[in-house]
Amino acid sequence: MKRREFIGLLGGAATVWSLAASAQEKPVIGFLNSGSADAYPDRITAFHQGLRQLGYISGENVVVVYRWAFGQYDRLPAFAAELVERRVSVLVATGGEPAALAAKSATSTIPIVFAIGGDPTKLGLVASYNRPGGNATGANILAAEMDGKRLGLLHELMPNATRVGVLLNPNFPAYTDQLNDLQHAARIINLEVEILRANTDGEIEAAFEFSSQKRLEALVLTASPFFDTRRDKLVALAAGHALPTIYHFREFAVAGGLMSYGVSIPHIYRQIGVYAGRILNGDNPANLPVQQPTSFEMVVNLKTAKALGVTIPPTLLARADEVIE
Repeated sequence: MKRREFIGLLGGAATVWSLAASAQEKPVIGFLNSGSADAYPDRITAFHQGLRQLGYISGENVVVVYRWAFGQYDRLPAFAAELVERRVSVLVATGGEPAALAAKSATSTIPIVFAIGGDPTKLGLVASYNRPGGNATGANILAAEMDGKRLGLLHELMPNATRVGVLLNPNFPAYTDQLNDLQHAARIINLEVEILRANTDGEIEAAFEFSSQKRLEALVLTASPFFDTRRDKLVALAAGHALPTIYHFREFAVAGGLMSYGVSIPHIYRQIGVYAGRILNGDNPANLPVQQPTSFEMVVNLKTAKALGVTIPPTLLARADEVIE
């Protein structure tokens, strides 16, 4: 046998072996998140519960590759490109708009399942809620859209407060909508608000110092993945400055924050896991409707209220889904 023919046979055998090995490989899910694993353990558990509902167990018949940005949005495009180059079967983009937009920019073919706080049609992620139409679908957790509602609840909690602050992340894609919604809500209840902005640890600290200088009586923390990664820091600063604050996720109240109002995030992540599993089973993301929450939870931390000298109105306390004592 000639040397060239022998090499050709080796190459053909290697190709056949490679194809057989690929057929046996587990599907890979790329998990892209704007935050950090430490901040989201319950969400990751819920995501895997959703996968399990469709028969997928990490390490057994599916592989999940994680990429965390720790609130540094500029890292997301490179992470998304890396996962696309790895040819993942599904790209899960969670932790808000930055991850979803990075995923969408990285691929128009690999299925994407996102979890964001704003309107995906405005961002160009989908054509419509019922018929996404492209390679992306997921859930809108309405975190950004509920900031005005949280301002109203804070006003109900402290009706005599006249100096209220609102802390926003100007680098968050939903920032403009958040600001407009909050200003509209403030006009309805005839309340003037002080707009504070932060996108770094130093700016967060400066915002609380400014709150003390201006003698603000309460604060609304708006939804932002960056703020989620600084949960303990924000709760500690609110306590240190004796500033009653309402948050967007239950985890803040559990960590010692005064009050929270928003959706059950683990429920959303479980649905994201279900969608990822359905896509692995052959469903087309173009036909999977974008999910929206239908119920919200209010959590009140009475221990924190006592430390701040805040009395929770009985009518508000009666509506709380959870009271931490």
